[in-house]
Amino acid sequence: MSITLSSAALPVFNRFLGNLRHILNKAQADVAARGYDEQALVQYRLAPDMLPFKTQICIACDAAKLCVARVAGLDAPKFDNTENTLAELVARIDKTLAWLQTVPPNVLDGLEDKEITFPVGKTGSRTMRGEDYVKTWALSNMFFHITTAYAILRHNGVVIGKSDYLVGAAA
Repeated sequence: MSITLSSAALPVFNRFLGNLRHILNKAQADVAARGYDEQALVQYRLAPDMLPFKTQICIACDAAKLCVARVAGLDAPKFDNTENTLAELVARIDKTLAWLQTVPPNVLDGLEDKEITFPVGKTGSRTMRGEDYVKTWALSNMFFHITTAYAILRHNGVVIGKSDYLVGAAA
């Protein structure tokens, strides 16, 4: 079987957003066990010029849903970016995963050469072929923000490891 855009994108988005949900569930358990204010995690940034944890989760979700929508020519659901608790962030992931489940894989396939123009930064844009956009931009963007969220949790003492990142609840 040859690789298709749907096989390159959908299972990876689903797996890693599911793994992200898993590490957020572990963060919720850590908050409960150690008895601290969850805002210490939700608002945390690794450096002053980095986005906070909550934004890392939102962007990881947006990278997946917007990629699929842009390539397939679908309307992605719009989320208000008002999540301020770990439970709300988990719900954001769940909404994204639920929407991804509604996308028929065949709507992505055959669009490898479709030109995708998307915003970059606050004022820029970029155009890439569909295959390049999926493989070298959208997946990488999602991984970057999930990895950053993982690093924030680890830095703050949440007991998670590589298997939580790679395998999630199946570990």
